[in-house]
Parts: sequence; structure tokens; C-alpha cells
Amino acid sequence: MDGAIAVFDGSQGVEPQSETVWRQADKYNVPRLCFVNKMDKMGADFFMSLDSIEERLTTKAVAFQLPIGAEETMRGVVDLLTQKAYEFKGQNGEQINEIAIPAEMKDQAASYRNKLIEKIAETDEKLTEKYLSGEELGIDELNVAVHQAVIANELYPVFCGTALKNIGVQLMLDGVNNYLPSPLEVKEIVAHDPDDLEKTIAVAPNDKGNFAALAFKIATDPFVGKLCFVRVYSGVLQSGSYVLNASNGKKERIGRLVRMHANHREEIDTIYSGDIAAVIGLKETFTGNTLCDVDHPILLENITFPEPVIQIAVEPKTKADQERMGMALSRLAEEDPTFRVENDEESNQTLISGMGELHLDIIVDRMKREFNVEANIGQPQVAYRETIRKTAEGEGKYIKQSGGRGQYGHCWLRIESNEQGKGNEFIDEVKGGVIPREFIPAIGKGFKEAVEKGVVAGYPMVDIKAIVYDGSYHEVDSSEAAFKMAGIMAFREACVKAGAVLLEPIMKVEVTTPEEYMGNVIGDLNSKRGQIDKMTDRGKLKVIDAKVPLAEMFGYATALRSMSQGRANYSMEFLHYADAPRHIVDAILGKKK
Repeated sequence: MDGAIAVFDGSQGVEPQSETVWRQADKYNVPRLCFVNKMDKMGADFFMSLDSIEERLTTKAVAFQLPIGAEETMRGVVDLLTQKAYEFKGQNGEQINEIAIPAEMKDQAASYRNKLIEKIAETDEKLTEKYLSGEELGIDELNVAVHQAVIANELYPVFCGTALKNIGVQLMLDGVNNYLPSPLEVKEIVAHDPDDLEKTIAVAPNDKGNFAALAFKIATDPFVGKLCFVRVYSGVLQSGSYVLNASNGKKERIGRLVRMHANHREEIDTIYSGDIAAVIGLKETFTGNTLCDVDHPILLENITFPEPVIQIAVEPKTKADQERMGMALSRLAEEDPTFRVENDEESNQTLISGMGELHLDIIVDRMKREFNVEANIGQPQVAYRETIRKTAEGEGKYIKQSGGRGQYGHCWLRIESNEQGKGNEFIDEVKGGVIPREFIPAIGKGFKEAVEKGVVAGYPMVDIKAIVYDGSYHEVDSSEAAFKMAGIMAFREACVKAGAVLLEPIMKVEVTTPEEYMGNVIGDLNSKRGQIDKMTDRGKLKVIDAKVPLAEMFGYATALRSMSQGRANYSMEFLHYADAPRHIVDAILGKKK
């Protein structure tokens, strides 16, 4: 996006979610305006909200307006820059009347205007000189300076009003027009050549350039099917034309183009650079894909989505829901890239992952409302692993005699631990043809099959090196099947001697919390067998990096919210597998029995 409006609840000020979204906008350098909304609500306090923005988000925020009244007396706003006041009347605030600044607000408005002029002047050297020499600064030059400062993220104008009654919204939209960047002011986008990702291509906002657009949202409409929202960066797009999806190499036909309004769609023939519209008829295009000219393929920067932090198991309530659930989940995953669906082959569960417990609650609720699918939800099972800690040898002898041709396979395996993360390896060290070449792969197959079921608790085994070094064969009775069985037997025998251990997944956890809750958060992580790596500052927040076993992290989103009044958040990703302590192994074996 080129610019954004950060909307705050006038009675709450900066809420935890506002902090998260603000930090995301900081990361991508998105210019912003602030709008303190719901000034007609009980408890609304513009000055408290303004203080919370300055304290918790940025010191570059400055009031451009003051509200006239609050709660049920909210009736208009004072524009500090122009020193004019406006009253909003009519059922939807459609009658805007210019009035004199109320007498009781004159001193306050003058004080806040001085602060505003000072803040604006600080962003421009020429204005600073004029301001310090006592010259009056004109409205036009102030507006130009604000526009430049907002684009450079040096200033965040704060407007106020109530969207429900349409008070102040029109003036805030004027602010969007005056201060946020137009598509022509956005820097050239850096794209890549799909055939050579090292090669960059500059994309300028120009109707005459080659067509390039980004698909940024997918929505399912009950009447027209799949709607694909696109932002055009260069060139023009016409309905009925063909485009290339550079992300997957597929050619797509543009069925219809629609301009989206709040509650209706307007059919259009063409969209130009800088425009946003929805396309109907795209089958192979998803969020983050680049659409471009068939003869001039380019790849725009992909959207990076955070990894899901929580996972639950879902199962349909009835047999009839089974098929519908698969379709519902795939549709929802298409619309929302931060929502993932996978089938766990080990536990035979359908696992859904998302950005938090509320996210997944809403997904389950949408399945019920939109797709009429009832589902039970439960905790997923942790994917444990097993490995060995010592080197050991095992012999496998498979002999079967049953009238006619028998079965004979015989081998010796040496197993040792491989370096972490290298996976399982099978090595042939047979000398002198004691086992014919054609039977060696069969022993490897046996090893591959045997590692799928471990010896501690039946979980897959990882990071093991198996070396076949000796054995014997029978000229008539030996077969691939016999040597495969011999490989399984030799591996199992060696495993018993090799000190097999259970491994549990360890997650890298990053918790961002205000300082006052840091003690509670660290204490809680320690109680979860967590290991604190480091603590750093990020603005006014503390960041705690820790390693915590996945088994201890279920329900953490809720626990963290309650211990920090909803102000702390966390992200986690898989780090590595580590030996599970004895009491965990005993608990798992107890469950298995």
C-alpha cells in the first residue's frame, strides 16, 4: 500500500492490536494519518488518545484537529491549520457548516496550533528559519511541508470524529487527498526477471508502460464466484485481455473487471496504473501473485506472510460433514494466506494453523455459518522423533523353508548417529561379493522401512547412518524380499544396543512485551522448561528470545494475553529436535499403553 489511516477508538486510545499493526507499517515505511474515531461514545477522550499515541507509538504524531464536544455533545471539529471550526448536521452529517471557534476553546486551540506549526517547521529547514525569525507561515507552504513530511514518515497528522455520525470523516478524507502520496509519487517499484531473479527491472507508475499488477486479496462472492483484487503498478488492464501470471507461469484471461464499493460493484472496461479493482474469471491466481504483460514477464516482490503460531486438530462431526469440510477448508485457505491446512500422516488428523486462537475460532465459526459444516476441535499431537546415541551392530537372518523354493537373506549392519539435521543415510561397505550387488538396495529399503517405527515409542527415527558390511546369500533361495526382511531385523537388533532416545521439537520463541510484564513472562517461560537466550529493547518494548519445547506451548496465546492485559505478543518457529527428559518419555509411554 502507498499510505494508510490508523483508526483508534476514542475511548480506548492505543490498543494492543494497534501496536502490532503500527509496527508492521513501520517495517514497510508506510506513510500514515491517524483518526481518533468514536468521539461520540461514552468515555471518549481525544487528549487521552493523543497521549497514548505519542507514548506507545510515536513522538512524531501531532493533532491537526480538536473535537468540539465529546460523547453525546460531539458536534464538530476545529481545524488547527486553517483556524476554522466546522459543525456537522443532518442525519448523516452531510450538512457541514463553518462556525466560529467556540469561545471556551480559543486558548486551547491556539496552544495546540503553536505546537502544530512548530512540529511542521522542524521538518523543513526553510520553514525553520522563517519560524525562528518570527515570520507568519502561509497555509499553502505549510500544506506542502506536511505532504513531504508525511511521505517521509517524519510526521503523522491526527484527525478526530465519529464515523457512525459522519462527523469529521470528510475532513479526514481531505487529509488523505492533501497529505498521503499519490500513485505518481510512489518510488519506482523494483521487480525481478522471472528467468533470472538476480536481474532487477524498475517499474514506474505509467499508463504507457508494460502492464504489471499484484494480486493482493482473494474473496469468494456467492453470486460471481472468485474475486481477485489487484493493484496496477504500470500499464493498463482491459476486460477480455490475456495476461501472464509470472508467479506460476500460467496464462489467464481477464473475464470481467469491477470497481468495488462498500455494498455494490460497478462494472468497468479498463483499469489504469495506480488503480485497485477486482477481476472475475481468474482460476490459477492467488494472493501475492504477479500479473503482467504476456510478452514482458516480470515478477513483483511477493507478499511475505508470517508463519502460523498455533495449530489445532479438527474433525467433522458427522460422515456427511467429511467431504464438505475439505472443500470449506481449502476455500478458506485460498482466501487467507496466514491460514494453513495439512493432514498429519502420523496421527491421521487434519491440522489447521493460524495466527492465534481467535483466528482459528473465527475459521471454525465461518465453516459453520458459510459452509454449514460442524466440526469438533481438539489439541494436536506433538510430532516426536527418535534417534540413537551410540554405535552398535546387528545381524539379520531371514530363512524360510516351505516346500519348494525357500527364502534366504543374511546381513550385518553397523548403525551410528549422523550429524543433526542430516537425515538418514544408508552406506554399502560389502567387500568380496559376500552379498550380490542386486540385493544391496533391498537391504536399504528394509532400513528405510524400519526407521519409520522407532523402538522407544514407535515414532520415526532420524539422523541415523546405517552401514551394511557383511552377510551371506544362497544361490537359489536368496531374493530381494528376503534381504529386505534381513535389513529390518538387523536394524532392529542394532537399535536395541545403540541407546535409542526420544526427541521432542524445540521452538524458537520471541515474546514482545511492555517492560512491566517482563518478570511474569520470563517466569512463565521458565516454568515451561524454556531456556532464555537473550533480552533486547525494541522502542519502548522488551523482546525476549527463548527456546521452548512445543509440547509446552499449547494455549500460550491465551496465557500470554491474560498475563499482559493483551499487550504482549509472540511468534514461534521450529528450531530443532532435542532429547526429551525422562518424565516426558514416561508420560508418553504411559499414554501409549
